[in-house]
Amino acid sequence: MRSTLTPTALRAGLALTAVAGLTVSGLALASSAGASPASHGVTTARSCAASTHRDVMACKAIKVTGGMNSLAKSTGSVNPAATPSGFGPADLKSAYNLPSGGSGATVAIVDAYDDPNAASDLATYRSTYGLPACTVANGCFKKVGQTGTSTLPSADAGWAEEISLDLDMVSAACPSCHILLVEAKSASMANLGKSVNTAVSLGAKYVSNSYGGGESSSDSSYDSSYFNHPGIAITVSAGDSGYGAEYPAASKYVTAVGGTSLKKSSTTRGWTDTVWNGTGSGCSAYDAKPTWQKDTGCAKRTIADVSAVADPATGVAVYDTYGGDSGWEVFGGTSASSPLIAAVYALAGTPSSGSYPASFPYAHTGSLNDVVSGSNGSCSGSYLCTGKAGYDGPTGLGTPNGTTAFKG
Repeated sequence: MRSTLTPTALRAGLALTAVAGLTVSGLALASSAGASPASHGVTTARSCAASTHRDVMACKAIKVTGGMNSLAKSTGSVNPAATPSGFGPADLKSAYNLPSGGSGATVAIVDAYDDPNAASDLATYRSTYGLPACTVANGCFKKVGQTGTSTLPSADAGWAEEISLDLDMVSAACPSCHILLVEAKSASMANLGKSVNTAVSLGAKYVSNSYGGGESSSDSSYDSSYFNHPGIAITVSAGDSGYGAEYPAASKYVTAVGGTSLKKSSTTRGWTDTVWNGTGSGCSAYDAKPTWQKDTGCAKRTIADVSAVADPATGVAVYDTYGGDSGWEVFGGTSASSPLIAAVYALAGTPSSGSYPASFPYAHTGSLNDVVSGSNGSCSGSYLCTGKAGYDGPTGLGTPNGTTAFKG
C-alpha cells in the first residue's frame, strides 16, 4: 500500500510535543511518551507526524525545542568555543566502549524523501569533531533513490532531520565506515522495504531503519519481502511512544533497538543507563518468536533486543540545515539508537554467511551493559515495560560494552 500522506502532512507533526497523547494505527500513545518538560527541563517536537494509516511509517526523530541550556555540552569538538550541546562522538565512544575500526564497511541508512543538504551537513558534523571526511568525491558517502539510481524523491524537512540524525550517529560510532543513504519515494512500508532491498543489493552489510508504525496483518509478507536477509545486520527503532509494539521493530529478522537515558556517573564505567520513558516495547501480535528469544511473557516476538541513548533530555548533537533548521540541534528518539547500533555491528565485523545478526547479542549477554531501572509505561510492573536485571522489553539485553555482543 502506497502512502497517501504528502510531505506537508508529515511535517504537520513538527508542532507535536513528545508529551502529547496520540493514537497511531491501533497503538495507544501514552501521555508519558518522549521527554517530559516538567521533569527534564526540555521541550520537544517530533520531526514527523505520527502515522494514522496502517502500513505508512513515521520517522522516530525527536528534536529538543527548548531548555537547551540544561543539556550537557559535547566533548571532543575541534573548536571548543563553538561546542554544540548534546553528546558527540567522544561521549558515545566512551559510554559504549567502542573501538576504532570499520574501515571498508558500508552502513546503509534507509529513510523516506530527500534531504538536499545531507552531504554538506554531514561534512560540517564530521569536521567539527575532527572525523575524517566522508564525501561523495572520496567514495565514503553515497546517496541514491529507492531504485539505487540518482533519481531522488521530493524533499521533506521532517525526514531531512531524521536523515541528518542517522548520518551523524553512524559517523559518531564508526567514523571509518562508508555510508549509503537510500531515500524511499514515500513513507509507505512498501517503498521503505524496497529501499532496504536496494541497500542490500548495493553491498551494505548493515542497514538502519529509524521509522515505524502500527502492526498489521501484512507484516509477515513484509518480513519475507524486505527483511529476511541472512548475513545482514538490520536494525530498527523500537518506537518513541512508550509501551506498545511497532513494526518493523516487531520483525523476527531485525534487531529491535530500544532507548535509554544516558548520564555520566561516578561508576567504574563512568556512565549510567536507565530506561527512557518514551521507548517502545511489548509483544508482537503477528510475528513469530525467533528461536533465540527465550523470555516467556510474549508468545510471539518481544521488543526490544538491545538499546542505546534515545532520551532527548540526554540527547545527541546533530547538524541539520534543510527546511530552515538552524544548524546545531539536539535530538533523541530511538532514531538515534538504531543507527548507533548498526554502526556497532559494523565495528564488530562482517556477519557470518547465513546468520541472523539479531541473534548475536543473545549469545553474549555478559558483554552488554545491563539496564536495571526505569519504565516506559504500565504493564503491571512486568519486565515488558520495566528495566530489570537480565532481559527486559524496553532495553532488551542492554547497551553496548564494546563490540563482542555484536559478533557472529
